[in-house]
Amino acid sequence: MDIKNNILETIGNTPLIKLNKVAKGLPGTILAKVDYFNPGNSIKDRMALKMVEVAEAEGKLKPGGTIIECTSGNTGMGLALAAVVKGYKCIFTTTDKQSKEKMDILKAVGAEVIVCPTNVEPDDPRSYYSVARRLAKEIPNSFHCNQYDNLANRLAHYESTGPEIWRQTEGKITHFVCTAGTGGTVTGTAKYLKEKNPNIQVWAIDVYGSLLTNYFKTGEVDMSYVHPYISEGFGEDFVPENYDMSVIDHFEQVTDKDGAVMARRLAKEEGLFCGYSAGSCFQGLLQLKDKLDENSVVVCVFHDHGSRYVGKVYNDQWMMERGFLEVKTFRDIVSGRAHNKLINVNPSHTVAEAVALMKKYDIEHIPVMDADNLVGSVSEGLLFDAVFNNADIKQQPVSAVMGAAMPVVSFDAPVEKLGSLITKDNGAVLAKDESGNYHIVTKYDVIQSLAK
Repeated sequence: MDIKNNILETIGNTPLIKLNKVAKGLPGTILAKVDYFNPGNSIKDRMALKMVEVAEAEGKLKPGGTIIECTSGNTGMGLALAAVVKGYKCIFTTTDKQSKEKMDILKAVGAEVIVCPTNVEPDDPRSYYSVARRLAKEIPNSFHCNQYDNLANRLAHYESTGPEIWRQTEGKITHFVCTAGTGGTVTGTAKYLKEKNPNIQVWAIDVYGSLLTNYFKTGEVDMSYVHPYISEGFGEDFVPENYDMSVIDHFEQVTDKDGAVMARRLAKEEGLFCGYSAGSCFQGLLQLKDKLDENSVVVCVFHDHGSRYVGKVYNDQWMMERGFLEVKTFRDIVSGRAHNKLINVNPSHTVAEAVALMKKYDIEHIPVMDADNLVGSVSEGLLFDAVFNNADIKQQPVSAVMGAAMPVVSFDAPVEKLGSLITKDNGAVLAKDESGNYHIVTKYDVIQSLAK
């Protein structure tokens, strides 16, 4: 019988999957090493287990001990799985830019999570690096994994990720593309592949705001290149000891927006529900596509699963707030119309006058305004019912039949939000432009905009 003794035995041997739609037009064969098939849903399971095993062998981690680590989430998950099986406690420090999902998952597997500020220097006592170091000194029988400088990190990929890729491509791989964070994955895998074929090109993908790219080019740590960025799981504000820049051929930087947008494309076009770094990895390859030819066999590492980012990359509102998602807005709808003048009536206008305006301008909804104040609304359906039931009502004021005032939204409200506000009882929404003038958008306007 093919039975695993515990969850740790399922780590590794993840699939290599050909990319089709997103890679259309690219020369050669483009493949993804999809490591969210690991039990902890990320490539970090490999190095987490290796760090624990090496620490045990060296006597640094003893029975009943506590594993301490600073993590963006994925390494913590791998360590937590190892701790569950092997009987250790876990305390993880992380930053406040990491997704809530990552923190909740760590807690679900029994870990204690301490959230630290992102925008502080690495040696600041409040940083998640410093807090982890302090806890390791204060807590008896504890082990600080330190994935950044622990060479068991890159050893894990030298022993597993590299050999798997070599075997799966039958040694035909020509390019290895990987986002660069702690340095373990890119360095360990590259070292193995380069030993097999020194002509294999290794491209490390970085994010703007990280100092790694400049360090690769100059050999100098220049903090002027460091600034806050949104991308998760890669990029650094210092150079971890796991790096061996001699096995890396090129560093390429990707914007926060491009990485996030590409992650969503991978999900929609390839069915690969991956994390932020996967989108950035493939985006980096696209930026380097002119370096490929028909004989290229490219392997991109897709580190983790999209479930870690449902509140961020895969949340439309989060994407829109950061300008990452191109959406149609109220402004777009009204700017594309032939006329922008708002037709309205005041409460003293007669029902007949309102009906006449509807016929003249071929409209169904009219706001009722008292000076600049919205006090109600009338619609073709409402007036039809009123006149049908009482023909004499045509000479009565609109105030006698009007309904509730239409909702008011911001001028840049997304179309999706407008659709949720337009109901059977309310057929339109209003917004003010920068000059203070009201504009109206109806259900028909929304349908037309989405159809374009």
